[in-house]
Amino acid sequence: MIDSYRERAPSPALAGAVRTIWIHRTGDAVTVHRHLPTGGVELHVVLGRGVWLLGPLTTHRIEVIPPGTTILGVRFRPGAAPPLPVPLEELVDQRVPLADLWGGMAERLVDEIAVAETPDRAVPVLEAFLLQRFRVAQAADPLLRAAVAALMPWQPVAVGAVAARVGLSESQLRRRSLHAVGLSPKALQRALRFQGFLALAQAAAEPRRPRGGDGIAGLAIDAGYADQPHLNRECLRLAGQTPGELLHGGVERCACGHDHSASYRPFLAGRTLPGPGAGAGGSDRVLSQLRPFAI
Repeated sequence: MIDSYRERAPSPALAGAVRTIWIHRTGDAVTVHRHLPTGGVELHVVLGRGVWLLGPLTTHRIEVIPPGTTILGVRFRPGAAPPLPVPLEELVDQRVPLADLWGGMAERLVDEIAVAETPDRAVPVLEAFLLQRFRVAQAADPLLRAAVAALMPWQPVAVGAVAARVGLSESQLRRRSLHAVGLSPKALQRALRFQGFLALAQAAAEPRRPRGGDGIAGLAIDAGYADQPHLNRECLRLAGQTPGELLHGGVERCACGHDHSASYRPFLAGRTLPGPGAGAGGSDRVLSQLRPFAI
């Protein structure tokens, strides 16, 4: 048995809240998996063992997975976590049994998935369960949704400008972000910029900004980094590796060889170029073009 990892887009009804759904089956050996900051949370359903919530990460997290393990995962968009009884800032950098947060609802989810004969058949069961949970949850904060969209990568924008754009003070935006995302706006922006770079690398995208050069250096500029050394520092901070180590020496795939296109496609959909008057005016251009997430 060999290690395998597959991603798929969520159903349209969940697309505003869920970034991707994935299935990971480990082979005959122990697998070491590196979780990276995405700005959102994840649910990990380990078949036959239970369900965990991975809180928002501020740096990488190493997980050692036993042989013969099957994990069904849900990666949520920032600010679109399933309803939880605690603010997300209390779950930062933690992996918590879902039963500690949902009680009997988590046990019900485990029971329903256990009935499915295969992981692929378990996906619609999991999606139906999440849809039911979102129906009973309060509507997501529309101002925070707009702020999250504005913090997406491709062109730097000051957090203060984002707060003003959505009609909040910086302190108000910070409080709402810590509660619903788990991260400060600046920390979220850092994670999203890094994910934007990885999205470009996964897609083997051509750099769009002429001053950036080719390869990783050009993609660093395109994702909003000042230069490649800036990317190198952030990659070590967030992933614990250099870009070359993380991307196995180049672009087009991560070091593990997994295809993450379903996860990174939402980032590429909002990719923009700096227009005339980029700078102060350019920030408004990006803010007006990015679409808020909808739940």
